Amino acid sequence: MEPDPFDASAFRALGHRFVDAMADHLAATARREGKTLDLTDPKTMLAAVDPLDGNGGLDLASLCARMLLHSNRLHDPRYMGHQVAVPRPELALLEGLCAMLNNGMAVYEMGPIQTAMELRALQWMAKQLGMPTRTDGVMTSGGSLGNLTALLAARQRTGDAWNRGGDRYCVLASAQAHYCIDRAARILGWGEGGVVSIPVDDAFRMRADLLPAALATCRHDGRIPIAVVASACSTATGSFDPIEAIADFCELESLWLHVDGAHGAAYALSPQMRPLLAGVERADSVVFDAHKMLQTPALVTGVLFADPAACASVFTQQASYLFARKAEDEWHNRGHRTIECTKRAMGTLLYAAVASLGEARLREDLEHGLALARALAKRVAAADDFELAVEPQCNIVCFRHLANGLKGAELDAHNRRLRQALVDDGSFYIVQTALPQGHFLRTTMMNPRTSEADLDAMLDAVRRAARG
Repeated sequence: MEPDPFDASAFRALGHRFVDAMADHLAATARREGKTLDLTDPKTMLAAVDPLDGNGGLDLASLCARMLLHSNRLHDPRYMGHQVAVPRPELALLEGLCAMLNNGMAVYEMGPIQTAMELRALQWMAKQLGMPTRTDGVMTSGGSLGNLTALLAARQRTGDAWNRGGDRYCVLASAQAHYCIDRAARILGWGEGGVVSIPVDDAFRMRADLLPAALATCRHDGRIPIAVVASACSTATGSFDPIEAIADFCELESLWLHVDGAHGAAYALSPQMRPLLAGVERADSVVFDAHKMLQTPALVTGVLFADPAACASVFTQQASYLFARKAEDEWHNRGHRTIECTKRAMGTLLYAAVASLGEARLREDLEHGLALARALAKRVAAADDFELAVEPQCNIVCFRHLANGLKGAELDAHNRRLRQALVDDGSFYIVQTALPQGHFLRTTMMNPRTSEADLDAMLDAVRRAARG
């Protein structure tokens, strides 16, 4: 007789093995043992993962061990790479519970408590940003999908474009805006002219004073500008656009103001950082990622709308097998408001993070990352062999190593080589970006365990790599 696939005893035993392996992994990262990334080239990695022959029999505990070995170790304090949260272990356990329950959230009855927690999490996000109490929203899978959802709503406000179409729309955004803004415009059918790029200042912030001229050019060219996208903050350098000035412009010209706060909206919790978000409370829509700065497993993105009617109008379709009434009448059926149908219970993770950790703890960790970024920038600025790209506004620092009078393409190649050397060595994980001045190394301080001693060790590792 075939074993019961849902046998509780077998599950309990496997669960203990998984938790023990993950706990050992956490302990090793705390001791900074091994490599932050033991990188294998893609072809070798693919060859090492057996093809699926369909016969079954894989031992999942052994798979767990292999995954821990060959994955990027975000919990290692020497991880200073991309903007990905170092998730709290207890929230990872909750993610496992959500996966086992598998309550999709297109309609309330498929995820009752999960829906309630999502709504509470969205209310909490809106409160932090100072948005109107009537603010509505939805959780969705990542900032790219969130920004697309917001721009769909902005387009819908100009008329019933959801049903009638239209390809002459455009939005104005910083030259440093995330690539997903351009991608969203192209998905919407607006082509390469769908995003009008506004130059930035020396700190990589949008020059709001150039918006009137850009708007006039759009209209002269036959485009229909519908929104301005403010970055809070930009991905490459962590620069915050002047939201207040942009809001003034949008109000004057009756344009939708969307704030891409995927990374930086969480700084609303920090009194010292809140001024950088001044004006966000005036936005028509905001994207806010919890899976970047609030230690939740990915993906957890809130899309907030100041006008509930705008939120309800994004996707207006009939689906009698799910919905009985219109979106505005079924606030509890979240499928009305997102492109996703079988939606993960992502709001549960943010709800649990805030309810269990508390705002004070989240704020402390946010400000720890900010303090580390400033400490690193201070070290770089004081060193003869490093150059700081821009004074950091948040937890992102861009810098490059200077050597032997190298300039231009040779200096760029030198820093690419240094970054690759650190990745190959595995002692630290940092990333890179291209700025107008050239190629820079890029770090993001995400881990509450990272210390200033780790910063010194990372700079020493770069210097060692430079010596060859």
